[in-house]
This record gives sequence, structure tokens and C-alpha cells, in this order.
Amino acid sequence: MNLRNVAIIAHVDHGKTTLVDKLLQQSGTFRENQKVTDRAMDSNDLERERGITILAKAASVQWKDTRINIVDTPGHADFGGEVERILNMVDGALVLVDAAEGPLPQTKFVVSKALKVGLKPIVVINKVDRPDARPTEVINEVFDLFAALDASEEQLDFPILYGSAKQGWMADSPEGPKDKGMEPLFDLILRHVAPPTVEEGPFRMIGTILEANPYLGRIITGRISSGVLKPNQQVKVLNAEGKLVESGRITKILAFRGLERTPLDEAEAGDIVAIAGLTKGTVADTFCDPTVEVPLPAQPIDPPTVSMSFIVNNSPLAGTEGDKVTSRMIRDRLLREAEGNVALRVVEAADKDAMEVSGRGELQLAILIETMRREGFELSVSRPRVVFQKDEATGATLEPIEEVVIDVDEEHSGVVVQKMSERKSELIEMKPSGGNRQRLVFYAPTRGLIGYQGELLTDTRGTAIMNRLFHGYAPYKGEIQGRRNGVLISNDQGEAVAYAMFKLEDRGPMMIEPGWKVYKGMIVGEHTRDNDLEINVLKGKQLTNIRTTSKDEAVRLTPPIRMTLEKALAYIEDDELVEVTPKSIRLRKKHLDPNERKRAEKAKEAVA
Repeated sequence: MNLRNVAIIAHVDHGKTTLVDKLLQQSGTFRENQKVTDRAMDSNDLERERGITILAKAASVQWKDTRINIVDTPGHADFGGEVERILNMVDGALVLVDAAEGPLPQTKFVVSKALKVGLKPIVVINKVDRPDARPTEVINEVFDLFAALDASEEQLDFPILYGSAKQGWMADSPEGPKDKGMEPLFDLILRHVAPPTVEEGPFRMIGTILEANPYLGRIITGRISSGVLKPNQQVKVLNAEGKLVESGRITKILAFRGLERTPLDEAEAGDIVAIAGLTKGTVADTFCDPTVEVPLPAQPIDPPTVSMSFIVNNSPLAGTEGDKVTSRMIRDRLLREAEGNVALRVVEAADKDAMEVSGRGELQLAILIETMRREGFELSVSRPRVVFQKDEATGATLEPIEEVVIDVDEEHSGVVVQKMSERKSELIEMKPSGGNRQRLVFYAPTRGLIGYQGELLTDTRGTAIMNRLFHGYAPYKGEIQGRRNGVLISNDQGEAVAYAMFKLEDRGPMMIEPGWKVYKGMIVGEHTRDNDLEINVLKGKQLTNIRTTSKDEAVRLTPPIRMTLEKALAYIEDDELVEVTPKSIRLRKKHLDPNERKRAEKAKEAVA
């Protein structure tokens, strides 16, 4: 069987989805009248059903006598290891670029990885039908980008196609001809992309994508490096050090045919398949014949760098907005998530009502929390904490350091450098990246990056793009300045009153609106000073029998601070929690009772 494995690299909105739809249609994968979802390759966690996020990562088309596997690359630099593993499954890359916008920073990260692993790119200039299309300049920008990313001579000699995925044609020039449809692209893939290299020997495969399926259990996707695989075959799993993880039988082999996954009776080396039947094998492990002793070299899984406590919601308003509130429900949901998400680690905390969840960054954990609240969960979460390590030789504390690449307009680069240095970051490189933009590369402690994304967008008027990659562990960098202000805490339970809030405005900006339910220990605003202050937002105006025509009847309040989930997680201190329900995001003290708070504070001082 002739095979080609190709990765598709594109910025959001540059037409990747439409292109794949047209390839599937014109290759005869779909019937003329078949109803096809428009976003066949989209894989947004919060928009798609959780079960098929990974199904949407690959598709397969048949052209002439060759099958072409098309693999979607994750655009997130947060998951550096994933991108490299996915690129190691393929032998070529389609770099899809908008004819008007040109190559954008998000594409750069994946392209640099693709060039590093030695893939020969095909450049596809899409949307040449746009009135503002500038294909010639865009090609020059792509060439400059490849040169800046240290592409080899062979990689710089890339073939180019122009076209419109929406209109369903590709050609050697922006003008056409348009009557051949996608045929030029199919033929170019067959000519330019090498067939998969197949090694001699028994069955071996590296796990690349992991998912949990309610019917088949754990499913691992990867490319078979050597040998043949059949259902019911005995296999074993080796980790990167060559230690045995488990042995078992393959219950099902699934391969992509179009967007569907069909069971196979036999899978050959070079093909990309998904296997079921094993319970422990994971990404970066080698799945192999029982006779194999040496694992295949694999890109290691980046370790979790940030952890948070997911706690049962015990506020006075618990259970009023969500229907999934018990510790068992929260625990089961988190363990189910960890089964299909290689970047998460979930363990039970010492306190039975809490779970410790570790991941790659607060954004990843915030997406998980957001998904859970949409599913009807209520929970409290702590401030994100960094996962420290001990140096075995010296006993010193080590903290995770990330390589941070920020693309920003030149006028804003000064404020970015200043803010990053305040967060104990080290500037490694600063160079122009075209179009009056600069690329800044830092080594930054993960601690300092918590909550920085929102601040970065504010400082740069939304023009900066930040990519993060785990770099390694390094000695602790010292204290980083946290929040300077204290908070305003409600001292009673009820509904907030506009009159009371108006009288308290000089104490600091509010985070609530009149009529909102509040409770004792809930954070309702930010204090203008550095200490916490208990206030009463329930106090109404004293009624008298004297009529008045004064203008102070209509109270005009300053608009409150709006707290999004990410903003709230970055804002809270160690003695505070974010209460997350399907309808609300509230900030609260860990100990709602003021006496308990004082006792906890004294105990903390005694330890210090």
C-alpha cells in the first residue's frame, strides 16, 4: 500500500478546516450529497464534545493508489512535547498561509519544530481570491521566516501552490488555472513527500496521542515504525528507560478513513493507527512485540509545573447553582480527565474533600475548570502553586523555568521587558521579527508568569503573542512581588444594597453589584490599603417620615471590577479561594469566620 503522512500547520482562521473539507470531498471520501460538518478538523475543547477532540486530530484521503494521512498539529506552544511527537509521525508538512495576512507568530512555533525535525515543507498560499491578497510579498515573508528559523538549503527550496480552499482549487500561480480543483495539491504531496521510512524487525510504535473512550477504554494513537500488528496480538509496553510498564493484548486496531475510524484486521509499518486494549501505556512509551528489549527514542512528556487544589464548595451558597457538588463527583470527573490528558496529574490531597491537580500552566487548568462549570459542577479552587523540586546533591530548592517567546510591536517592547524583569525573568534574545515587531525571548520562573497573560495584553493593547515552553529546573530566584492591596470582606450574609456600597466607595473598588448574594467571608472588593477590611454591604438607608426632593435618592455607583476565571485565579492570595459555579465566579477567604482567620494567621506566623 502506498502511503504518505503529512502534518498541516496553519494559523487560526487561515483556512485549514476548509482545505481539509475540500480534500475529503474531491478525493471521493464523501458522497456528493453527504451532509458533512463544516469544521471537520476543528478541535476546540470547549466547543466540541470531549470524546472527539482527538478524533479531529487526523483524517485520511485516498488519491489514485495512495492513501494520505493528514495530521493536525496543536498550535499551542504550551505543549512543546506534543508538537514534536506529532511531527515525528509524519514525513512532510503543509504550511498553510493566508494570502493577505502572511505568516503569523503562532505558526512560527510549529514551523520551527517542523524544520528542526527535518521535514520538507510545502507552502500553500490560501485565499488568493481576497481583494487585499498580496501573494508575492507573502511568499517573501515565508522565505524570510524559514531563513530566520535556520532552515537548511533543501528546506528553503520549497514548492509553492496558490489557491482558494473555499472555491476548491489550487494552482502553480495565483491566477489559476482553476479547473483542476485540488489535483495539483494531491499530486505535489505524492511527488514531494517521501513515503514513510520503515525499519526491519517486529512490531514497534511510539505512543503519540492519548484519549479515554467510554467503550474501548484507553486509546493510543501513533505511527507503526516496524512490523505488523493484528487484533488479539500480545504486546508489551516499555517506558523511555526500557522498563516494562505492562503486557497485554490488542483488542482493536483503528485507522483513519476519511474522518471516520474503521477497525482493521492488520496494520502495516508506516501507517498511523489507534490501538485499544492496554490500561497503563501512555504517550512517549514504546508499544512493541514481546521480543523487543530496547525502546524507541521519544520526546519526553513535559513535567507538570503548576498545581492547584480542587475543593468541595462549602460556602453558604453551595448547591444553589450547580447540580454536581459532592467530593465523589469531583474526584471521578478529575480522574476521568487525567486518563485522557497526558499533561495532567491528579492525586488525592490529605484533606479528603480536596484533590491536587497538576498541569502545564494556569491556562490549561483554567480550561479544565471552565469545562467543569459548564457541565454543572460547583467547586472551590486555590491559587495556582508552582511545583518545586529539591536538588539531591545540595538540598537547594529548584523551581521550574520556562522559555517565553513574546512577539510584540516595537513601541510596547519596553514595558514588556520591564514587567518581565520584575517577575525575575532573564532576557536572552531580542531581535526584529518583521513589520515593526520584535521577538523577545526570556527564561522566566513559572511563578512569575501566573496571571501575566492578561496584563501583557493590556500593556500591549492586545497586540502581543506569548508562547511558553518548559525549559528546565533552576535554583529558586527569590521573592516575586505579589498583590499589593488588601481586600474588602463582607461581614454578613444577604443581598448587597446600592446605598451601602455607595457609602463604602472610598474604601476601594467593588467586585459585586447591588442585588448580588453575598455571605460572611466573601471578598466583595479591593481595599485601597495593604490590609484586609471587613465591611457591611447590606446596610440600607434609615427610613424617616420626612419627604425629600434631594438628588441623592438615585445612587450612582462606579462600575465594579469584572472578574474572569483567569483573572480571579491570578488575583487571589494563598489564604483565599475562587468559588466556581455554573453561573458565578466569587472570591472568598479560605476561612469564612474572622476568628478562624486570625488563628490560621497566627499559626502561619509561628511556623515562619
